[in-house]
Amino acid sequence: MQEKIKRVYIPMTETAFYILFALQEERHGYEITQRTKELTTGQVIISPGTMYGTLSKMEKDGLIAFKREEEKRKIYQITALGREILALELTRIERLYKTSRGESL
Repeated sequence: MQEKIKRVYIPMTETAFYILFALQEERHGYEITQRTKELTTGQVIISPGTMYGTLSKMEKDGLIAFKREEEKRKIYQITALGREILALELTRIERLYKTSRGESL
């Protein structure tokens, strides 16, 4: 994995995390926003500006890929590199959770 990409994305912002998590299935920006809202019971709402800026950066960095366009909506999906980054972040979050609970690693 590219170390530069790892340094840029780990630790991950909530926005980046939920975008990658949602893109385990093909989705467009509005669907990502809705899925994030659903997963967080409305506690995390990604604004359109943040969404499309983050999608653009992640596509440029190779974490997500454009799949197709439907009704003027760009559909994206996570790439293998994106899955690696997401797995690293999930491991980091699990470690933080276990530490906070006094559990051994």
